[in-house]
Amino acid sequence: MFAYILRRLALMVPTILGIMLITFAIVQFAPGGPVERVLAQIQGQGDGSLSRITGGAGDLGGAARANSGGAETNARYRGAQGLDPAFIKKLEQQFGFDKPAPERFLKMIWDYARFDFGKSYFRDVSVLQLIRERLPVSISLGLWMTLISYAISIPLGIRKAVHDGSRFDLWTSGVVIIGYAIPSFLFGIALIILFAGGSFLQLFPLRGLTSENFATLSLWGKVVDYAWHMVLPLTALVLGAFATSTLLTKNSFLDEIRKQYVLTARMKGLSERRVLYGHVFRNAMLIVIAGFPAAFISAFFTGSLLIETIFSLDGLGLLSFTSIVGRDYPVVFATLYIFSLVGLAVNLLSDLIYTWIDPRIDFSARAT
Repeated sequence: MFAYILRRLALMVPTILGIMLITFAIVQFAPGGPVERVLAQIQGQGDGSLSRITGGAGDLGGAARANSGGAETNARYRGAQGLDPAFIKKLEQQFGFDKPAPERFLKMIWDYARFDFGKSYFRDVSVLQLIRERLPVSISLGLWMTLISYAISIPLGIRKAVHDGSRFDLWTSGVVIIGYAIPSFLFGIALIILFAGGSFLQLFPLRGLTSENFATLSLWGKVVDYAWHMVLPLTALVLGAFATSTLLTKNSFLDEIRKQYVLTARMKGLSERRVLYGHVFRNAMLIVIAGFPAAFISAFFTGSLLIETIFSLDGLGLLSFTSIVGRDYPVVFATLYIFSLVGLAVNLLSDLIYTWIDPRIDFSARAT
């Protein structure tokens, strides 16, 4: 097993390189980069915009507005008419676009290997600080959503399998399917309207993870305040999250219950609880665990984007989206790098959980 873990860790390196290389290549051909964004703001907003964004890289009163006839520069950047090519080159140098693409990529990989993500183009703050500030929101949403959805779906799926075809199985299936069919953001809006002062009740806070007086509360008051803020966004996320795992658990248990070893265990006089949790559970849960990495990554990073927007929760999902729209490439690449690392680590953890649940599985015996 130790050799298998080493091989998986070694495979992470080319996987990360491939992900970053493909994304970097796509970005090179994407229109409207950071330089174009600055030029558009210069043309549309006036002098103050440039000095704020570029940190005083040039004087708009003279060089930025000088009509120097830079035909080549104007051909490269749409909307750059009337701007000094020397000033635009200074912008390229500030953003690092004065170097060839291969050199920029190698430098980025070398920096990222040391977890040096640089500074945001437009926020004048380190990328690591931006991620650190928003990480608690993503951890709160992703972790609690995953734990709650699995805590609901696994017992519910087992009971549905045991009572397959009963009235309980039918009406719970209807609830699960309806919950899965309703988009989480739409359900979130309905919750706000009903319970957050939209049109009816004002029972829950509308935005944020904590109240303004959070620092002055006692320890128990902080726990209650945090939990109260999490009720609506977690309800909106969990409603559709546990549907797939519930049906997967049910079908997996049904498949195992019909096997010969279960009939043999029952003929030996074992209780139904002993049969289910002593024999069936270990085998049936393998397929559920297989879907855990994807569910965790989706919940932790991408699944909460719209929920973060609706409930004004500034997490990693919203940070990544706004950075992509704003062409803040250091933030885009850094979050992608971190997301990829976490995803690969969670997949490795999933394999280790496989062996813990069923020791008969030996990944180290696979051919290299």
